[in-house]
Amino acid sequence: MLNSIKKLEVVKQSLQNFKMEQSNLDTEFDIAVKSINNHKEPFPADTLLKLYAYYKKATNDYSRPGSSKAIINAFKTNALFQIENISQYEAKRRYIALAKKYLLYRT
Repeated sequence: MLNSIKKLEVVKQSLQNFKMEQSNLDTEFDIAVKSINNHKEPFPADTLLKLYAYYKKATNDYSRPGSSKAIINAFKTNALFQIENISQYEAKRRYIALAKKYLLYRT
C-alpha cells in the first residue's frame, strides 16, 4: 500500500512538471511568434515556409493555404506535408528554435 502511494505521488509530480513545461513552452511560443511578426526584414523563402508549417501545426490550424497564387499554395501545402508526422508540441519547439536561430544571426 505504501509503495502504491509513492508511485501515485511520483505520477502526480510528473504531471505537474509536464503542465509547467507545457505552460513555459506555450509562453515561449507566443513570444517567438510575436518576435517573428515584428521582424521587418524579408525572410528567406525556405525559412518562411518552415515557420508557416510549424505555426499551422502548433496551432492545429488545418485551413487551406489562402494565397491568390497557386504556386504559393503549392509550396505551403508541401511544407505542411513535410511535417505531418510531428506533434503539436514538437512543432512549437521547432518554431521556437528556428525563430531564435534566425533572429539571433540576423539582428
